[in-house]
Amino acid sequence: MEFTVKFWGVRGTFPCPSPTHLQYGGNTSCLEIRAAGKVLVLDAGTGLRSLGKQFLREGVKEATLLMTHAHWDHINGFPFFEPGYRPDFSLRVVARDLKGCSCIGEVLTTCMENPLFPVPLTTMRAKLSFDNLRTGDILDFGGGLLVRTAPLNHPGGAVGYRIEHGGKAFCYVTDTEHIPGQTDENILSLIEGADLVVYDSSYTEEEFAARIGWGHSTWNEGVRLSRLAGVKQFCLFHHDPDHDDQAMAAIEREARQSFAGAFAAREGSCIDMLRLESEAA
Repeated sequence: MEFTVKFWGVRGTFPCPSPTHLQYGGNTSCLEIRAAGKVLVLDAGTGLRSLGKQFLREGVKEATLLMTHAHWDHINGFPFFEPGYRPDFSLRVVARDLKGCSCIGEVLTTCMENPLFPVPLTTMRAKLSFDNLRTGDILDFGGGLLVRTAPLNHPGGAVGYRIEHGGKAFCYVTDTEHIPGQTDENILSLIEGADLVVYDSSYTEEEFAARIGWGHSTWNEGVRLSRLAGVKQFCLFHHDPDHDDQAMAAIEREARQSFAGAFAAREGSCIDMLRLESEAA
């Protein structure tokens, strides 16, 4: 039995190819889930490029890409996903209904048209399919692998995902903005009793006050929700580009002092969900 989570991109908003961002990583949002013989990818940020190369090395021929939303930092790795250009690869892309678009495929097609990009989506020879979901839908991948969804508070909307397998639950809750003094019941229900929650921790409390309406949250709010929901471990994610390694280390220390199971996502790290509890102990 397998249930692993690997981080290929942990940065929010904009990639940071800088020596001051090496410890935590500079690529934007992209995670790889392997469970029940299936390969799931969460978001298509710049981390998707390296993941694609790994797929080619391993001979992976099929995956499902679950999108939280279609803002630039979550899709800008898609044109550079090499397996997408191979006819022997199959990719199913799933995203919520997007206002003004028939599906996520229409968005990706537009992003790869002139004058934005020189190579059109039609150049991709892989077997591509694009499916809409409604927040609240449950996706059953077979073999005991279930994906639950919930709406997030982000400009234009976004989706949070709860992935369950082998008696463990992993939640991906990024690009959401909390309302001070209120509890987001959608998130609380999604993460209830989860073993690990990856949460949008873009801003410090001081930064958040000046960025209301930007669609992001703080680790403080994530910890508060995790306590209410009985979450075992909490992962800071979607690191702000202005938070270099030194800043991130300080933020991570503060979060750990507040919640023993807190840590910051690092590009390249891999978590075995089936061993998570024993490793945490």
